[in-house]
Amino acid sequence: MLTALVIFAATYLVLAIGRLPGFRVDRTGAAIIGASLMLAANVLTVEEAYAAINYDTIVLLFGMMIVVANLRLSGFFTVVSAWVVEHARRPLLLLAGVVLVAGVFSAFFVNDTMCLVLTPLVLEITQRLRRNPVPYLLAVAMASNVGSVATITGNPQNMMIGSFSGIGYRAFAAALTPVAAVGLLATIATVALVYRREFRDESRIVAEHRPVRVNRFLLWKSVAASAAMIVFFFAGWPVPKVAVIAGALLLVTRRVKPEKVYGEIDWSLLVLFIGLFIVIAGLERTQVPADLFAAASRYHLERTVPMSIFTALLSNLVSNVPAVLVFKGFIPHLADARHGWLTLAMASTLAGNLTLLGSVANLIVVQRARHQVEISFREYAKAGVPLTIVTLAMGVWLLG
Repeated sequence: MLTALVIFAATYLVLAIGRLPGFRVDRTGAAIIGASLMLAANVLTVEEAYAAINYDTIVLLFGMMIVVANLRLSGFFTVVSAWVVEHARRPLLLLAGVVLVAGVFSAFFVNDTMCLVLTPLVLEITQRLRRNPVPYLLAVAMASNVGSVATITGNPQNMMIGSFSGIGYRAFAAALTPVAAVGLLATIATVALVYRREFRDESRIVAEHRPVRVNRFLLWKSVAASAAMIVFFFAGWPVPKVAVIAGALLLVTRRVKPEKVYGEIDWSLLVLFIGLFIVIAGLERTQVPADLFAAASRYHLERTVPMSIFTALLSNLVSNVPAVLVFKGFIPHLADARHGWLTLAMASTLAGNLTLLGSVANLIVVQRARHQVEISFREYAKAGVPLTIVTLAMGVWLLG
């Protein structure tokens, strides 16, 4: 038990810091090392480690990555961004367009991948229009987090919660789409208020029409596959099965080299998940799950407000995916487990906007834009802190 606790604590410490000081070990490396140490210390057998991996989550994430890769390679997101720019005649309308595109697409195609796709597009657009890129880049990060709360396929932690809880795609979306919708409106208002100087200017935006290069066959094929996939999600088909079949069908092509698609897949994220599943399985051999349940009873974590606050704090300490895994063992024991899972999904996702380190999506935007724009921790917090407080309060109120 002591060995398992030490391995867990060391792994989560590196996850919180982001790397192992003095070594070139990132979060994924920490998860691999932690999982391996659980085996080396005989906390788990190899068979138990295999059994600990939630393959539904891995398969779902893998399938979604293939679908998004085909959409990006086809030029779909570039076409949508170009349409928004051409029809946004004012800075505030451009902001609203960026928020809606990032938020709506993140709900269905994973927020991290949307940040990878949209950040360079938004940078190019704002530079061409001679606008301050910072508020629009923050809008990409924050809207992708907020929008992703709506569905099981919105972000990695929701994928895990969907798999652990057994809540259907349609029921999950019905409960959390209102939170996402209100949150996206709050995102527009918060960014516009914090950057008043940028949006006080009511001069018209004149964007010349630029032809967009697309692979038309791949574009229509990807859009058709994505639309069918979403329909089957809402129809109640198993989400991982639908996602991986959609991804597999898109790999049947004579126009795109498979290496291009494989290059779009975040393999390190998949490995991070596998490692964390094994580390948490080792932790479950200790007294911690029972202690956590006792703490839940003492601090009434079955209630929406305490659960949301505790989740938000833990998510910003170790990131939202590891935070969700900590809750995996005791939420099924709550009187209303379904409500507990939905609260966990809402709070862990919206808490990602609190600080620059709160979500991988935030880091993706900052890292991809760093060569042209510097977004500091303080700069992010100016909009992130008030937005998180407002959206969490709205989420608590809507979930009751």
